Amino acid sequence: MGSTSAHNNEGLGRRDLIKRSAALGLIAVPTMSFLSACASGDSSSDDKVEKGEKTDKNPLAVNGSAPLEIVIFDGGFGTKYAEDAKAVYEKTYPEAKVKFSATQKIQSVLQPRFNGGTPPDLIDNSGAQQMDMGVLVGKKQLTDLTPLLDAPSIDDPAKKVRDTLRPGIVEMGQFDGDPVWIMYYAYTVYGVWYSQTALEKLDATYPETWDDMLALCAKAKKEGIAGWTYPGKHPYYLPFSLYPFIAKIGGVEVLDAIDNLEPKAWEHPAVKAAFEAYYELVAKGYILEGTPGLDHRGSQGAWARGKALFIPNGSWVENEEAAIIPKDFKLSVGAPSGLDSSDKMPFGTIWASGGEPFIVPSKAKNPEGGLEQLRIMLSEASSKSFTTSTKSLSAFNGGTDGIELSDGLKSGVAALEKAGTNVVNPRLQDWYVKLQKEQIGVAALGEMMAGRAKPAETIKKIQAFADATAKDQSIKHFKHQ
Repeated sequence: MGSTSAHNNEGLGRRDLIKRSAALGLIAVPTMSFLSACASGDSSSDDKVEKGEKTDKNPLAVNGSAPLEIVIFDGGFGTKYAEDAKAVYEKTYPEAKVKFSATQKIQSVLQPRFNGGTPPDLIDNSGAQQMDMGVLVGKKQLTDLTPLLDAPSIDDPAKKVRDTLRPGIVEMGQFDGDPVWIMYYAYTVYGVWYSQTALEKLDATYPETWDDMLALCAKAKKEGIAGWTYPGKHPYYLPFSLYPFIAKIGGVEVLDAIDNLEPKAWEHPAVKAAFEAYYELVAKGYILEGTPGLDHRGSQGAWARGKALFIPNGSWVENEEAAIIPKDFKLSVGAPSGLDSSDKMPFGTIWASGGEPFIVPSKAKNPEGGLEQLRIMLSEASSKSFTTSTKSLSAFNGGTDGIELSDGLKSGVAALEKAGTNVVNPRLQDWYVKLQKEQIGVAALGEMMAGRAKPAETIKKIQAFADATAKDQSIKHFKHQ
């Protein structure tokens, strides 16, 4: 995606016809604070382990007797896939002692270790307490993964690892220039998730226009079903459908300008139209009551039990809520509904990109072991383990042969096929974590969707946050190349 300034568009059609009703009553939205990730890290770790002998079977020169430490985020994907890959490493290097742990508190558990110069060798840096990628890259706290990408793949030594990955995965791990700092292991489809069965009971199909979306929400409300819910305590889930909605309305260059922290990027008419459309859900009472007080599991649980039709989410939701999603649910994902005929991109435009970011710290004692574990994970066998246990695609371009795909996964694959080249990949969530989560998400979108702020003041607040981030010289800044 190129870097293009956001310019005003005329004739936004339905945008001028939307009438706003009164805002919902006050609903409490919990506050949220985030730590600043890995701000120091000047201390030195002990000497790195001695490298092993580089051979055809050991292209990364792993020391087969050196200890290896892995920390995995225990979230929607669980840990089975990572444990399966660890078992392969242990079989390959039987003398190595592998320490494996899982947590949902990545930042609070690992930040002190980064600051002390004693980080693990491989980390799945994900979840609500994800460490800020931009900070990690800017402070040179990560190992360049290029040697891994240029190493021969497990399945076919004639192919480099980079040649076995899905489109866009390598580029996502780059921040400025050629080095690759992050391996996004999952391939996530973001969008509006719903039950096809629930729509069938309402004699409805997935709405392709916003007028149809509102009409369906009104119909559902008469049946005692809310139109939407979302993780109110983590409202940065809303962009999973809101950002591609903005792109559909105004073009991908609007998202590029936002990512690039360009002045007035958030004042683009496409942003205004998208925010006003989402605010209609609030003003007309189409949001599940109590949503602002729900966390991700609470909102997903309510949705899975049929209390709301739609939820903005990623493809991990199928695995995360597998225990409560009914067998006849027919889990599906929809691209954002269109606004009107003046939209710049076609229906089907969707956000899909790498997820579950794995990193090897620059001060890891055994970085070669961390890279080798990733090489194992990027094999067909490990990819099948991931897809089977998580119902999600991996970064490996394949790994689905012989697997019976779940409803959600089939729907995600179909959505990608429909999108074709109309796949967007906003970068705020990994370039500027604090801006995306704490400021845009909690302080701005969370307030608007709770009915405590109107779209215009929300946009003004977000633009101020973005401008402050752009001017902050302590923050490493990035741009689309």
